[in-house]
Amino acid sequence: MNVHQYGTNFRWGQVFILDALSKYKTADAREAENIVERVTPRLQHANCAVVLSAVKMILLQMELITSTDVVRNLCKKMAPPLVTLLSAEPEIQYVALRNINLIVQKRPTILAHEIKVFFCKYNDPIYVKMEKLEIMIKLASDRNIDQVLLEFKEYATEVDVDFVRKAVRAIGRCAIKLERAAERCISVLLELIKIKVNYVVQEAIIVIKDIFRRYPNTYESIIATLCESLDTLDEPEAKASMIWIIGEYAERIDNADELLESFLESFPEETPQVQLQLLTATVKLFLKKPTEGPQQMIQVVLNNATVETDNPDLRDRAYIYWRLLSTDPEAAKDVVLAEKPVISDDSNLLEPSLLDELLANIATLSSVYHKPPEAFVTRVKTIQRTEEEEYPDGSEGGNSESPAHAASVGATSPASASNAYSAGRKPAAAPAPPAPVPDLLDLMGLDNNNSDIVSADQPASPAGPPLPVLLPASTGQGLQISAQLIRKDGQIYYSMLFENNTQFPLDGFMIQFNKNTFGLAAGGPLQVPILQPGTSASTLLPMVLFQNVSPGPPSTVLQIAVKNNQQPVWYFSDKISLLAFLSEDGRMERSTFLETWKSLPDSNEISKDFPAIVLNSVEATLDKLAASNMFFIAKRKNSNQEVLYLSAKIPRGIPFLIELTAAIGIPGLKCAVKTPSPEIAVLFFEAIEPFLSS
Repeated sequence: MNVHQYGTNFRWGQVFILDALSKYKTADAREAENIVERVTPRLQHANCAVVLSAVKMILLQMELITSTDVVRNLCKKMAPPLVTLLSAEPEIQYVALRNINLIVQKRPTILAHEIKVFFCKYNDPIYVKMEKLEIMIKLASDRNIDQVLLEFKEYATEVDVDFVRKAVRAIGRCAIKLERAAERCISVLLELIKIKVNYVVQEAIIVIKDIFRRYPNTYESIIATLCESLDTLDEPEAKASMIWIIGEYAERIDNADELLESFLESFPEETPQVQLQLLTATVKLFLKKPTEGPQQMIQVVLNNATVETDNPDLRDRAYIYWRLLSTDPEAAKDVVLAEKPVISDDSNLLEPSLLDELLANIATLSSVYHKPPEAFVTRVKTIQRTEEEEYPDGSEGGNSESPAHAASVGATSPASASNAYSAGRKPAAAPAPPAPVPDLLDLMGLDNNNSDIVSADQPASPAGPPLPVLLPASTGQGLQISAQLIRKDGQIYYSMLFENNTQFPLDGFMIQFNKNTFGLAAGGPLQVPILQPGTSASTLLPMVLFQNVSPGPPSTVLQIAVKNNQQPVWYFSDKISLLAFLSEDGRMERSTFLETWKSLPDSNEISKDFPAIVLNSVEATLDKLAASNMFFIAKRKNSNQEVLYLSAKIPRGIPFLIELTAAIGIPGLKCAVKTPSPEIAVLFFEAIEPFLSS
């Protein structure tokens, strides 16, 4: 056994010993203190699994220790090793954060003074950011709320929409949790509303509705500000929240009937959530202001909600209101205008019994997924089987794992669960290995031997055409940004040009990409020097794939945010060209091309006509296509038309079989694509049209 094997076995031996010891029932507080005293040195271990097992053991024994001084000292000793886990790679951070999330619900004092370590870094993966945000909410207190709100406000200007929404909602949750800080939280929300970013405004309205429910008759003076954003609301939850506010405070809003009437115009097309709120808000308005306007509105709403709908929930509620209003309006007031129960802080959602069970299983899948161990066991009955019964397909069982082994701390990674657009590929085909992620140490300039990294003062593409301007100087207050995705030496880069037309230097440039079809993300920090007035700088930013894949149909939109130390965050969009993703190994043998074409169903063939494209030369066209990794397979004549067959390959080894049909020198080209991922064909067509037209 070599030294490495010995060290690995020794570490896992400690983990198993600590896990076994955690199941031992100590007799009294004295014995618990003795055990903890011997386990505490394991907190300093270099291996994260040993540290988490030691934390689990100490937490379990602390339940029996009666001395407050001992408990206080143990809490102080556990903080540094837990903080150290957050300096590891993102996957380990994620596992640590999921466990810390449980620990702070049981013992918040352990990390009460360490909230700064949970502040999000701009290059943290989104799954790490989300977990840090959740823990910051749990650790927020009257003592640190100002720091926390400053962080949340900055997060609300990030480019990732999901993260922004979570940050805005976090501000509202802090207001609900901390009564003395509620006014400061509302001030931050109002500042965010004023920036007029649609999804920020809508999320702010949602959380303000909850704040009104938590502190009734306290902050209603801001309703007028909220009403200014009515026209921008297009999300069901935001609409429903605004409608609830209007109905709940109809007597304080002079034009409440006009505001509700604007929503009623689209009542049949609204979602059930919005329709239910509109129905209730209109009834509230009628009960509070029984004038001619609300009377007409209530008749229209009740008619739409009973006669014109198929939704049973909406129809039943409308009939109840109708009968109440027609038989006993006072009873209707008692029901509809009854005092609402005050909502409470939802930071600690887990039941105490479940929380204790999860804490007893720290460093397993149970504590990562926040589910009890039995949720991972699908078969508990064990029976003797013959070899034929055990492996009916002839496969061997050498790779099987026991539930205990599968539940170990290293058994899961959030990155492995990222969804990709190629999910519909045939299971028989082995997936290609993921694209290598560039070394972040190299990207930060700590290794000057990396020839792929272009320094910021070098031109990104000296011989190429000028980059498209994405942020003109007129929009960027003097900062102009030009950029384009390119492919170089088998790697995708974002070629960028920064021009400073302001009167002052610009520095501290950072970049972030929103979720997109290919999960494109920066492979390292943006290397741009201090830009003096009147100067420019070019850079090649390495890109990685499948880091933040957006759901839904494929799209060429790439949303980008760039910030610097002197200006606000600039948001702009680019268009992804699929040509940058075509890999150098896309050439096929003719026989392989034919077999692949025949193996794919006809439904996987997508075609499109380009009436304006003219091919003047077969040879020149093939050379141009080959330069972008579309490789010639064969050609044939069809009457007076040339038919060209080419092969290409996009990430994860997905083949693209291409057929081009055109008459040389005559406008008109037909392009057909056959691929295991036909939904990507539309992106190919969007890229090939300008490419062949130029």
